[in-house]
Amino acid sequence: MKELLYKMFEHKNLKREEARDVMLNIADGRYNDAQLSAFMTVFLMRSITTDELTGFRDAILERRLPVDFDNVKAIDIVGTGGDGKNTFNISTATCFVVAGAGEKVIKHGNYGASSVSGASNVLEHHGVKFTADTDRLRRSLDESGVCYLHAPFFSPALKSVAPVRKSLAVRTFFNMLGPLVNPVRPRHQLLGVYNLKLMRLYNYIAQNEGIACTVVHSLDGYDEISLTSPFKVSDARGERLYTPADLGFATHAQSDIYGGESVADAAGIFDRVLGGTSNAAQRDCVVANAAFALTTLNSEMTLAEARARAEESIDSGRAEHSFRKFVEINSL
Repeated sequence: MKELLYKMFEHKNLKREEARDVMLNIADGRYNDAQLSAFMTVFLMRSITTDELTGFRDAILERRLPVDFDNVKAIDIVGTGGDGKNTFNISTATCFVVAGAGEKVIKHGNYGASSVSGASNVLEHHGVKFTADTDRLRRSLDESGVCYLHAPFFSPALKSVAPVRKSLAVRTFFNMLGPLVNPVRPRHQLLGVYNLKLMRLYNYIAQNEGIACTVVHSLDGYDEISLTSPFKVSDARGERLYTPADLGFATHAQSDIYGGESVADAAGIFDRVLGGTSNAAQRDCVVANAAFALTTLNSEMTLAEARARAEESIDSGRAEHSFRKFVEINSL
């Protein structure tokens, strides 16, 4: 690690194989917390390269606990985190709205490292017990439309660095890796990123991997469609710029989608969104993200049709039912 750090302090990049090897060593617990902290901090001072990101990903996938769902058509809906906005759990709520609209979601997530409430936090708050049992995960997918893969259960490297990430409490390159290392490797993805450079990087990787991926970024810095500003969407067809009005939404205030000061605060908003009793900003941003997830899964669907399906999922109670069924199966 000392040799690697000196190399990186001299502004040299890692080759893909070097990045793979260092991540394998992280997975094996060969570095102490001080070394890991220094290594992660380097990437806050310079951009990560495609070779480095793919090398890290190669190692995590190589050591992952694989899960096979027979190539079921499903989507992962995830943000990189690290945008510093501390919203409620928008992508997690979006999963259940999409499931309530009749689709399958295989979400890969973790505890929040730089925010109050990550996906694992809000689910655990509702009594969910994480599992690597394939039968239970498959039952959850079949009966609720959603299965959740708690990252440390499937990726030793992510478990090894969790305490350091939490202590640093800032975004690291592990935020960038999370969306790339879903152990099921679903062929559809809605991915939110905190800057435009990452948007192009992920779009490049998705095209190389043959994944139907829609990458979104709000221009005021959110790693999701926040409806607080214009936002960019990138997929195999290129980049497009939207305003909230283009989708028929109002532009909302950032304060209206703030997640609060605790997991309980964020969980309360999450429940109100799925129950149809949230404020307009909270509902609208989840509906907007769900609409793009639905069009990612169904390329022939228009955004207007997708929005209507997402709204109907909430209004009919099917989104909330999906979540309640998910909790029932996963809290045993």
